[in-house]
Amino acid sequence: MDVDTVVRSPSPADLARGLAALRSWQRDDALVQLHPGDLGWAWRQGADAVARAVHLWEADGQIVAFGFLDGPTTLRMTVAPERWTDPDLARALAADASDPGTGVLPSGPASIEVPDGTALRGALHAAGWGAGESWTPLSLDLAAPVGARGSSLHVEIVHGADTSDFTAVHRSAWDNGSFTDERWRAMSAGAPFAEARCLLGRDDAGEPVAGITVWSAGRGRPGLIEPLGVHAAHRGAGHGTAICVAGAALLREAGASTAWVCTPSDLDSAVATYRAAGFTMLPERLDCVRQA
Repeated sequence: MDVDTVVRSPSPADLARGLAALRSWQRDDALVQLHPGDLGWAWRQGADAVARAVHLWEADGQIVAFGFLDGPTTLRMTVAPERWTDPDLARALAADASDPGTGVLPSGPASIEVPDGTALRGALHAAGWGAGESWTPLSLDLAAPVGARGSSLHVEIVHGADTSDFTAVHRSAWDNGSFTDERWRAMSAGAPFAEARCLLGRDDAGEPVAGITVWSAGRGRPGLIEPLGVHAAHRGAGHGTAICVAGAALLREAGASTAWVCTPSDLDSAVATYRAAGFTMLPERLDCVRQA
């Protein structure tokens, strides 16, 4: 049976409604999916840029799927929990994502991230999309207190009055100069940041060595780590593990059920850091790709 869906980019009011839906979809039995924190991290580019990158699918007046362009040719998608296995909706979504005329993705090579267990993954494969980049999800159950691991860091919550050390750590960690104090302020002004915190770790000499941002989706729901970074001059001392544990503990205080993260599978050092912090590896997830 055909599903009558409408896909569109949201107005600011619709974006708030879409974020509320995405927040409500987070759950432990569908851990690895698009999270409000993913949009929160992108908010450093400003609210208008986030709104332009979002596509909402509606059926019968309800949001049934959410897409976020994480770059011009990379679409991150998830589906309302009650529609995960709906084959008709999956075919409609795959058709929209595959047709440049819908404005969802341009023609040519592209990739789509979808949660495992959804009918959408099979529908994309049936439409000619193949297997792409491998990602490793990791999770930590927050039912019990989080014990200290790694180095002895002095951890502080980052506030708007003093962000320069935090942003400097991330610029060094990722060898990318784009994350300025101004970008931090834009990120912190976004709606998802109301349930987020940034932590800065200093070593015994007071030097800023590591930073993490953690995103809650509300009590009883999974919280996301995005991103975590260690200053290039201070790697190999256990600071990444220590700041990761501190971030997970903060999520637990906020009532999160689980802390999770997803990293490219070929980033061995990142996987090792999360495992050292007590996280458990979940099955690898493959993007869906179109070569031409």
